[in-house]
Order: sequence, then C-alpha cells, then structure tokens
Amino acid sequence: MNGANHDDLVDLLGRWASGRGPLYLLLATRLRELIDDGVVPPDEPLPPDRVLARRLAVGRGTVVAAYDLLQQEGLVVRRQGSGTRVAALGLPATRSADGVAANPLLLHLLHPPDSVQLLTCAAPPDPPEAMFEAYAEAGARLAGTRSMGYRPAGEPALREALATYYTGRGVPTTPEEIIVTTGAQQALTLLAGLLLAPGDTVLAETPTYPGALEGFRQAAAAIRPVTAEQADASMRERPALAYFVPTARNPDGAVMDCPARRRLAALAAEHDVPLIDDEARAELCFSGETPPPLAAYGRGEQVITVGSLSKLVWGGMRVGWIRAAAPLVARLSRLRAVRDLGGEVFSQLAAVALLRRLDEVRAARVRTSRRLHDHLCAGLRERLPSWTLEPALGGQTLWVSIPRGDAGSFAQVALRHGVAVAPGRSFDPAGGHAGHMRLHFLLPEDELSRAVNNLAAAWAVYDGSDKSGSRRALVV
Repeated sequence: MNGANHDDLVDLLGRWASGRGPLYLLLATRLRELIDDGVVPPDEPLPPDRVLARRLAVGRGTVVAAYDLLQQEGLVVRRQGSGTRVAALGLPATRSADGVAANPLLLHLLHPPDSVQLLTCAAPPDPPEAMFEAYAEAGARLAGTRSMGYRPAGEPALREALATYYTGRGVPTTPEEIIVTTGAQQALTLLAGLLLAPGDTVLAETPTYPGALEGFRQAAAAIRPVTAEQADASMRERPALAYFVPTARNPDGAVMDCPARRRLAALAAEHDVPLIDDEARAELCFSGETPPPLAAYGRGEQVITVGSLSKLVWGGMRVGWIRAAAPLVARLSRLRAVRDLGGEVFSQLAAVALLRRLDEVRAARVRTSRRLHDHLCAGLRERLPSWTLEPALGGQTLWVSIPRGDAGSFAQVALRHGVAVAPGRSFDPAGGHAGHMRLHFLLPEDELSRAVNNLAAAWAVYDGSDKSGSRRALVV
C-alpha cells in the first residue's frame, strides 16, 4: 500500500475514534468492518505501524495493539520484514459483510454448502417423541386463552418450572430470578449488551464457545483467555465479566471438578465479578449425573447461570434462560422488551411439559450421544491414528488435534472432500489452538463412518501421503 493508498485508508477509517473505549479497540473495530465488508481486500498490505500512527495522530502502541488483536482473530497476518497484510481468503474471519458473525459454525448455518457433511454446528437433528407430545399439551393449554402473549421475562409457568428445577439442584430460586430467552445465544448477547461497555475486559476460558466470543466482541470488549487455574490472578484485576463452561464444555466435553467450581464461585464473590456459568450442555454428561451449577457454591449475586433446551431436546426448540439475582433479571427484562417484547409462548409452554419429563429425555439423549461418541472415537483411532483426541465426558463434540499443519487450512481440504469441520482458532479468544478442530458426533453411525473416511482421504492429501491430491477417496 503506497502513500496515496495510505491516505485512502485514513479516509475510509472516518470517525473511527468517536466511540467509547480504548483507541486500539476502536481502531481494530473499524478496520475489522473494512476487512469484513471487502473494502480492504484479502492480501492487501496495511500501512506500517509508525506510518498509520502518524497519519492518525496516535501513539504507535495504539496501532500495534489494534493490528495484534486483528491477528489474534485471524483477520491479518503480521511478519517481521514484510509488514501487516489482510489474511488470505479461507482463513478464519469473525464477521461477514452484513455484520453477522462469520465463524465457520455460523457461516454453515447461513449458507450450508451442497453435498457436504456438516460436523460444525452441533445440535440434535432428531426431535424426541416427548417434544411432540409436549407441543400437543401446550396447544391444549393455549386453547381459549385470552392474552396478548407479550412476556419480556418469559411465560410465568415456565419461569416457575425453571425456579423449581434449580431449587431441586441445590440452588433455591424464585420465578423473579428467571428470564426466558430465545436460546442460550440470546441469553449471552443480552448479558453482554447489559453488562459490557466498549473496552471492558472479559475473562473467557480457552478453548470455549465461539458464539459467546462473538457476543463479547460485538460489545467491543477486550477478551482475555484464561484457564480455571489462572482465574485467581485474573479476577484480582476486576474484569467486567468472566465466562466459563464448567459442564460438558464446548468444544471438548470436559467437566470441571467440584473444588474448581467452588474456587471460581468464591473468586467471583470476593472480587465482585459477574461470572457466567454456561450450562447449555449440562444435562448431557455421560455419567448420567448433572453436576451442581456454580451458583450452588456461593450465595452471592455474582454467579449468572445460562441454560437451554436446544442441545438436550432439539436445535429448533429455541428456548433458553438466565438465572440471576432478581434486580439483574428485571434489568434484562427491560432490555428484552425493547428488542422483541418477549419470546414465542407456544414453545415456552411446551418447555414446561418437557421439564416434567427431563429425566426421561436426558437418559435417552445421553444414551445416544455416548454411543455415537464412542463410534466416532473408534473410527478416528482406526483411520487417523496420528491424530490426538481426548474422549469427552459429555456434550456433543470431540476436540481433536492434528500432528502438523494448521487446522484452518486442513478444513479447506476437508471441505473439498465433502466434510465441514470447525477449526480450533474459532474457539480461542486469542486465535490459538491452530492445530485443533472440533467435530460433533450427532450423525447416524453410518454417516459418521463416511465422514471419517473422507477426513482420512483429505488428510492424505493435506499431509502429502497422497501425492495426486485427488478426490477419488470421497465416499458418497
């Protein structure tokens, strides 16, 4: 990019510094928009740190921090001696041109590729019979009802049922401490919108759920990756929010032990840090037992619990919730009222019926998930013995690592062999875990076997053992 083009970029940045928050975050946000919109195309060189800093009248550290953040997100590549360039096509991105999160999981929902097995987005594809019966019960209950149906905090019967559910798990709860949401994803974006201001720090374990990271980025927060063991020192710095998935963690199905849960809850209380416990998959532990939520280890108001039926029952059943202190729920309800007046009532009433049959639904789902998990593990060990995997303790996904190369690049080869996988960088707020990928095991056994065969063929091409680079091994 020559001097004239440097001027063009400065013009395109416009009033980038007019928002709230640190300058480097505001600059990174505006550059991200230009890259995602295609205004600054792939492989385009960006101005050197000192040059852009001088043109924008800011310190060089502001530009360096902005570029480093975009590099962590996979949007730019920085190499000593060759400067900073926009990442080539095919590398992980965070947002599409229309502003919608564009990590591989969500892109494949928005634009599903033809004739490709999606091992990316994980949600049950087969609604249980209990769901249809629950909807029939909800229809009968709605018959003759005279109500507008606008319930920003959720249908009272469901709030009551969820309060009973958490009380039964050792966390005394009232309906006023529950707000119903359209899935766990909306719960996370509502919390980010209410609790975060531009530049605020969010602690997020790594690897973790990409949808949460997108919500925090949308709020222009600075995300700091941590592990549960590092939480003590990080909490002392009083971040605006902490986010953990202690049960059947997305992406690796790990389950946090009780001492670590107790320590996290105590740290949140000690340092007055709001702590989100994402329990979207909590009822999918292969042991058949659901560990207590973090809120069971502390009676303060800092722990916020997020849950959902979408992973347990069916992906299309968009019923989630937040359990939190009543004053926070009241604030969230006011925010929800502005956005959409409340969720769809019919599914909420069906959720009431499903919660009464929770043990039955959970047992059936866990049985199936455990069987498919074992099948996928066995197939990978047989066909791809050089890959490393740790069996999950719950959930619906497996976290695997390749012995060499970059999982994002391999994902492109896998796609040409008929399988879509989620590269590890999407699950790391710092853009790490480049050698990992997440695979779900929600397909029937024969389809999982076909996916493994095609992954093995793709790996032979990527790793060089198949010198032809052909697709002849594609199993259809």
